[in-house]
Amino acid sequence: MSTDRPRIPGLGQSPDEGVSATITDALAGIALVDHHVHGPLRTAITRDEFEVLITESNEPAPAATVHSDSQVGFAIRALCAPLLGIPAHAPMDDYWDGRSRHTPNELTRILMGATHTGHWLLETGYKGDAILDPTALTAQGVGRVSEVVRLESVLESVAKGANASDLASRFTSELASRTREAVGLKSIVAYRYGFDFDPARPTEAEVTAAAGAWLRSITAGGEVKVTDPTLLRMLLWAGVDTGLPLQLHTGYGDSDVELHRCDPLLLTRWLRLIQGSGTNVLLLHCYPYHRNAGYLAQVFPHVYFDVGLAINYTGAASDLIVRESLELAPFSKVLYSSDAWGPPELHYLGATLWRRGMARALTSFVNDGLWSVDDAIRVATMTGRDNALRVYRIEGA
Repeated sequence: MSTDRPRIPGLGQSPDEGVSATITDALAGIALVDHHVHGPLRTAITRDEFEVLITESNEPAPAATVHSDSQVGFAIRALCAPLLGIPAHAPMDDYWDGRSRHTPNELTRILMGATHTGHWLLETGYKGDAILDPTALTAQGVGRVSEVVRLESVLESVAKGANASDLASRFTSELASRTREAVGLKSIVAYRYGFDFDPARPTEAEVTAAAGAWLRSITAGGEVKVTDPTLLRMLLWAGVDTGLPLQLHTGYGDSDVELHRCDPLLLTRWLRLIQGSGTNVLLLHCYPYHRNAGYLAQVFPHVYFDVGLAINYTGAASDLIVRESLELAPFSKVLYSSDAWGPPELHYLGATLWRRGMARALTSFVNDGLWSVDDAIRVATMTGRDNALRVYRIEGA
């Protein structure tokens, strides 16, 4: 009997620094498509406002603490500071002093310009008055901009003057108008209800009854905020009917979400029902359910996902999340996004940390002997740009 130990290909190799440099350079050269992002701030903010805007919490930090003592805060001080003429790792007080010497538009041009993003797919449904819209962002010269329309915002915009019987038709008409130039749709059903909804298309009678209850509530002084699960289902199915790519916030978000109801696996029956419709579903962010999203992207041909948002907020720990996004799904199903809103530091961190995480993951795959350098660069280009261009039917970056 042979006493030779079996050879395990790819193990025991010395890391090749040339591989790392080649992959890092290739990633730096990709003009990213940020397939889900929001605009930067229009106006200057205070330090206290900044602290709240760099967390998903809706509340100020407890007494004697700051939100910037966090991974995202440390990443801002390390990576954004030098772009603004501030020493890396300077204390946050010094960072804020240096930052305050720049106007909001200067911050946008410096920080978003440094992302090397070729195309921003801008979702405009959240506090649109506070951030630059597609036209205003285009004027900053930081890349092409296209709009993604939020379904809930469209319905809420037609509630005034509607009645129970015509609300659905008014919504459909307004949606057609709003999406003439849009490249995609977005739903926040995860925030407004959760994914544990009845997956079936609601009947006309069900929609009319739900519309009546909602409109009566508004008339009585209630909030113009759609939370009824039947109306939210109507929006999702109307979105599917357009054929446009449909983004769904998934997993991690601010304190409005009930996170356990935002696991994308709860969408399985609905995803089965719309398979074959021609509409692709983009699961956004997904943390801590990004592995579940990767499973769905593998088994359903119309499902894609990203790990945006979590990358910004996990800072130095983001490499692992980026690596885990490459575990199960076909690489043609993984996209890049930042989900940045407000401070342009978040736009910059999204791109920079994603590139760093991808470079480290891909380099390790090559050095382990299981990937080629050419395949690593091809996957980086697919994920950072080409998949989005294909799914959203965009010509060029």
